[in-house]
Amino acid sequence: MSTFMAKAETVERRWFVIDAAGKPLGRTAVKAATILRGKHRPEFTPHVDCGEYVIIVNADKAILTGRKLEQKYYYRHSGYIGGLKKVQYRELMSTRPEMAMELAVKRMLPDNTIGRKSLTRLHVYSGPDHKHAAQKPVELEG
Repeated sequence: MSTFMAKAETVERRWFVIDAAGKPLGRTAVKAATILRGKHRPEFTPHVDCGEYVIIVNADKAILTGRKLEQKYYYRHSGYIGGLKKVQYRELMSTRPEMAMELAVKRMLPDNTIGRKSLTRLHVYSGPDHKHAAQKPVELEG
């Protein structure tokens, strides 16, 4: 009996919707990263991109537990001397909640070509509406 290896050409991709309202940001990001990577499928193959599409709605209503709103920061660097910038998560969640969710999912994916390709299938919206109704996405529970 041989081990089954999925092929990129034969993978059928479905669409899923995750509602982040009232749920911790990290828990929602874990669920999204698992589906984007394809680890929930029985035919998962590590070297093949067999993930699916994920739509996250209500990213602005995701919660951060504990004191993360005050203590957690998003850092970026311009590349110049003294160019380190930091933004507190309270400000980030109020101005750009989609970015906070995308960053959480991005850091849970592998840092290689499969991870970068998987991230292109993630769509994050701050409100309850999305523009992918034609794809007939399936609502995920939990």
